[in-house]
Amino acid sequence: MTIKPLADRVVIKMVEAEETTKSGIILAGAAKEKPQIAQVIAVGPGGVVDGKDVTMYVKTGDRVITSKYSGTEVKFDGEEYTIVRQSDILAVVE
Repeated sequence: MTIKPLADRVVIKMVEAEETTKSGIILAGAAKEKPQIAQVIAVGPGGVVDGKDVTMYVKTGDRVITSKYSGTEVKFDGEEYTIVRQSDILAVVE
């Protein structure tokens, strides 16, 4: 079974946050920032959304930066995913 997003939705999986700083300090769980870089797992077909034609620019496998608290978090087969609109994706990391 897989998750298939509809319209302009994108399923992403957050990349784990750093557990140590660049200087080597280990961060406690509460001190870690919510990760903003994610990997695209599935992409909806696009099409007409709210009366506007939407072209999907991201593809499966892309690494993206999202808005900090955007999307809906879901658990599926023991994994945590976030479903966001393509407009909540700020950039593609190359």
